[in-house]
Amino acid sequence: MLVREPAVAGTFYPGDPIVLQQQIEHFLFDAKTNTTIAPKALIVPHAGYIYSGPTAASAYQLLVPLAHKLSKVVLLGPSHRVPLKGLAAPTSKFFQTPLGDIPVDRNGIDILTKLSLAMVDDLPHQLEHSLEVQLPFLQTVLNEFSVLPLVVGDASSDQVAEALRCVWGDHQTKDDETLIVVSSDLSHYHSYQEAQHIDRHTTAMIDALDGHITGSQACGCTAINGLLKLANNEGMSVETLDLRTSGDVPEIGNKDRVVGYGSYAIY
Repeated sequence: MLVREPAVAGTFYPGDPIVLQQQIEHFLFDAKTNTTIAPKALIVPHAGYIYSGPTAASAYQLLVPLAHKLSKVVLLGPSHRVPLKGLAAPTSKFFQTPLGDIPVDRNGIDILTKLSLAMVDDLPHQLEHSLEVQLPFLQTVLNEFSVLPLVVGDASSDQVAEALRCVWGDHQTKDDETLIVVSSDLSHYHSYQEAQHIDRHTTAMIDALDGHITGSQACGCTAINGLLKLANNEGMSVETLDLRTSGDVPEIGNKDRVVGYGSYAIY
């Protein structure tokens, strides 16, 4: 397919481009951080914006000063709807949101498929929200960029780390045009107190670059573990930017069964 059309516009986030732009800008305005270092990678949540938008914004606002530098985004998220072995890239040339079309990095996909690190399969992308909900944020904070979208299924952290290494950018030339974004929520459907306990432990593992996170800790654990493995090999560091749950949303207020959300920057 030439264009991957939005599947969750109007449900996970506003379908009206003006309302969507205003909501994201509100999230970014409210986001607070003391960090001024440019991140190489981000880990961000992917729930409906009313739940996880503020947490995601705490990471995305770091990109505002980099809008003129970043021209490639490698985006990884878990497969929620389609059983998948390995990593799947789309055939699409564009990913569409209410804010416009984003060109797909076909060259990056060709590199990964030739090395058998990813396959081309549109089905996992068709209804997948974990990648889609990141795109309007990226469109808001960056100038022109391409995206290399990868849905991650049953794969090893080594496979993810090697795929990222191949599209990471050239350190010898100090390439700073490529950003890695891993999309993942944290614990699911525990009480508020239990979720806080689990998510604090997961956050400590991420801070320590410990790539042994399980699916009960984060739905995007495979991509996170691969990223942490590569970051550890590169001698990088992590900063926790925000940690919340759906129980922290005033409009929701339900703390019996909550989902955890965290944002992290890797430098």
